[in-house]
Amino acid sequence: MKVTTKLFGHTQNGHEAQLFTFEASNGLSIGITNFGGIITSVKAPDRLGNIEEITAGFDNLEQYLKGHPHFGVVVGRFANRIAKGKFLIDGVEYNLPINNGPNHLHGGDNGFHSKLWDSALESDEAKGTLTLSCKSDDMEEGYPGNLKATVKYTVHDNNTLDIEFFATTDAPTHINLTSHGYFNLSGFKEDVCSHVLQLNASHYLEIDGTQIPTGKLVACKNTLFDFSQPRPLGPSIKGIDGGIDHCFALNNRTNDASAAILTHSHSGRRLSISCTHPGIQVYTGNSLDGVHTGHNGTAYNKNWAVCLEMQHFPDTPNQPHFPSTLLKPGEEYYQKARLTFDTI
Repeated sequence: MKVTTKLFGHTQNGHEAQLFTFEASNGLSIGITNFGGIITSVKAPDRLGNIEEITAGFDNLEQYLKGHPHFGVVVGRFANRIAKGKFLIDGVEYNLPINNGPNHLHGGDNGFHSKLWDSALESDEAKGTLTLSCKSDDMEEGYPGNLKATVKYTVHDNNTLDIEFFATTDAPTHINLTSHGYFNLSGFKEDVCSHVLQLNASHYLEIDGTQIPTGKLVACKNTLFDFSQPRPLGPSIKGIDGGIDHCFALNNRTNDASAAILTHSHSGRRLSISCTHPGIQVYTGNSLDGVHTGHNGTAYNKNWAVCLEMQHFPDTPNQPHFPSTLLKPGEEYYQKARLTFDTI
């Protein structure tokens, strides 16, 4: 495993951000910066060995600082939406920033995606590990408790990426961490409508007009949300009002259970995901509008990438029948995802 480190840029207050690049022996290359824990780049071979960029991102920190739709970031303290930016813990109401219609999204505008994380790097022939850590002070973005968070990225020489999330708190709080990568397995030669998706999910979360779950889990069978067998994204993107931006409840939850398989038949590239999380948010880049231009001059247009966000359900703090996101002192939050890049 070849691992290199270089200066990626300077934050707005002048601190240095680093870019760590992991190169496996058979072509996979992954770039990660300690600013926002961002996976800036994933380059992967197709079935003929041609290596191309398959994730949306930028080559420099300056573009990330200008704002972007969470390309590749670590999302926290809470991934996805919380209704009206409010929740109760032990009868006390906490108010979070409203940054998505009437709701709170992805930890707020100054969430974990905007932090410069401390970093530690280890590597040997078989793998490279980048450990990122940060502190979130009590009431930062409205969340209670002093929180310590760690994200560990391990790139294996067999073309797998493990992402482990850890956190502890000194007061009860809610936490839901994810990695928000945007993928296009064609190498951004076309949109993702021809990508084929399979999900280990028989139900999805019904949402209201502001994308908050109603609390009802709806059977996917015989609907545009049925990815129990491999099927192209196109019909669902076009047939679902606004495209896909829904959380699916994963089946048969055990450690590192299969969650999703995304394939692109022409290139042969395949991304397989397993995770410990109870859900996966599928977002088909419906709001991308070409305003952001990234790797190789690619303009990220509508449906030009798909996100597969391993996470707890949206609005869980207000929906007690969902798997809990409440973290208490003395407990450790832990979730793990494995992304495998190969070809068919």
